[in-house]
Amino acid sequence: MAAQGRSADELLDIVDEHDRVIGQAPRGEAYARRLRHRSVFVLARDPEGRIFVHRRTAEKLVFPSRYDMFVGGVVGAGEGYDEAALREAEEELGVTGLPRPVPVLSFLYESSEHSWWSRVYEVECALPVRPQVEEVAWHAFLTEEELAGRLDEWPWVPDGLEAYRRLRELR
Repeated sequence: MAAQGRSADELLDIVDEHDRVIGQAPRGEAYARRLRHRSVFVLARDPEGRIFVHRRTAEKLVFPSRYDMFVGGVVGAGEGYDEAALREAEEELGVTGLPRPVPVLSFLYESSEHSWWSRVYEVECALPVRPQVEEVAWHAFLTEEELAGRLDEWPWVPDGLEAYRRLRELR
């Protein structure tokens, strides 16, 4: 599934403004035509509470070479948010046996180029991470303060920044 998950041919459920499935399309077509689909964001913390932060590879279909404080990705056709969150977190962190991520909030992310329903999760990862080289070019666990200090310095994925802002507002 990992190779399929990165493919422009991966089939996605297309959803309406209320997150109801109205069709299906390959990922590449969904991106090219700005078709609304589903995505998961997982904030992974180590046992000390530090946040897994990474820079995406230059080969990513969306937001290449940008920094992100979430692991995650698209929800495949017929897949549930919870299953996608666990799958994506384990794939990107390079671990197995991760606890099930806990859902925290949902929101519709829309920009001039993209549109997706987003579900945000949190999980503690006490396992040694071995991030996917196809997905992650650099990584570190940062404290909240270290992350806050880099928010205005590094080029971040805009959907991740929006998810992080909404998560912080809950606290």
